[in-house]
Parts: sequence; C-alpha cells; structure tokens
Amino acid sequence: MSLQGFAKPEWLTFDCYGTLIQWDEGLLDYVRELLRQKGITQREEEFLRIYDEYEHGLEQQPCFLRFRQVAEESLRSTLRDLEVSYEGGEANAFVERIGRMPPFAEVVPTLRWFKEQGFKLCIVSNTDDDIIAGNVAQLEGLIDRVITAQQAQAYKPNPRLFDYTHEQLGVERSQVLHICASPHLDLVAARDMGFHCIWIDRGTKRKPIPDYQPDAVFPKLDSVRSLFEQLGWARS
Repeated sequence: MSLQGFAKPEWLTFDCYGTLIQWDEGLLDYVRELLRQKGITQREEEFLRIYDEYEHGLEQQPCFLRFRQVAEESLRSTLRDLEVSYEGGEANAFVERIGRMPPFAEVVPTLRWFKEQGFKLCIVSNTDDDIIAGNVAQLEGLIDRVITAQQAQAYKPNPRLFDYTHEQLGVERSQVLHICASPHLDLVAARDMGFHCIWIDRGTKRKPIPDYQPDAVFPKLDSVRSLFEQLGWARS
C-alpha cells in the first residue's frame, strides 16, 4: 500500500509501548534488577525471549485474561523455566513499573505537532486501563482517546481490538492511519484487515513480517512529519 492518493485521515492511532513509550528499555531495566536480586547474571536475553513467548501465548487464549493476569502468569512461568523462585509481589512490581516507563524524547513534541495539524490522536494498546494511565499522563494531555485490550476483551493481532477501536471512534478504516513499532502484532493486523500503517523501526531486533509492506518506515516518530508535509497534510 501507499499513502499517495490517500486522503488526510481524521484520526492517527498509535501503538503505545515501543512506539510512544520506552518499553524495551524499561523492561530490560526491570529484568536486570529482578535477576540481580536473585543472584543471576547474563541471562537477560534468555528471560526476555521466554517471557515474550508466554505473554503472547496467553494473550491469544480463547478465554480473555487481563494484562495483570497475563504478566503474572508469564513471569511465574519464565522464572520456573529459569529454575528461579517466584515471589508473590513481583508481578505487581512489574506492572507498576510499566506505568512509570517514560516516552521517547521526541514523542511529546511530535504529538503536539500532530494536534496542531488537526489530527485526533488515539492509543490502541495490549494492556489494562489502569496500567496505561500512568503512561498517558506523561503525554501532556495530547491523547484524545485510549483503547485497550481490556475494553475490547481482545489483544492484537486479533482484529477485534481494531474493529472495536473503529467502532468507538465512529470512523471507517479509510479515516484512520495507524503508527506502530510492533511488527508481529500491529503489522499483522494491518495486513489482515487492510488498514494503512506506518512502522517506526527503532533499531530493535524485531523484523517486519515477510509478506507485508507498511506504507512507510521511519526510525523515530518525528520523522513522520516530513512525510505529512510532502502529502500536503500539514497546515501552512
């Protein structure tokens, strides 16, 4: 797909963690601290790989689980696989840490610029309402709507979360442009549902899915500004 000839959308929707909020950085800090407390070193990447598999598996179970439950079970199972004990309060400490993860440096100024160009801004995230509230509070009131997996009772890449988003916003897919950093969640949904999508590739080890090409790829959120100016979506 291409954005050439695509009318200026009414809404910009965003993946939150990794796109707006420093997820990888915050998660790695937490994991290092947790493992250090348990006397373990040099196993952070192994932890993250195992945790990621459990988390995504639980999110796609037929019976919906809130993210707090997903995080607790994923953490418990990961530590079990690493042959490390799980303490009861560790999952709560983890989800509380998520809400304190800060935005990337360019995010707030770029969101403010988007608002100045007349766009409405919505976050679509695989999380619970109370967890993401702390992150949204750091975005200085620039977000118009927040749609979570808890509200839709579904996690990406399940199209139900995006269908629910479009219903709540009261718009067609053609009136929305999605911006994300998650190839195996958001890009899969964009491929399957046919909505327009920009991928923010922040240089992580995540690779795009092989059978889908996003409308554009940029290293940071503020790089999107030049595209919007080229498309005539910026106010003079």
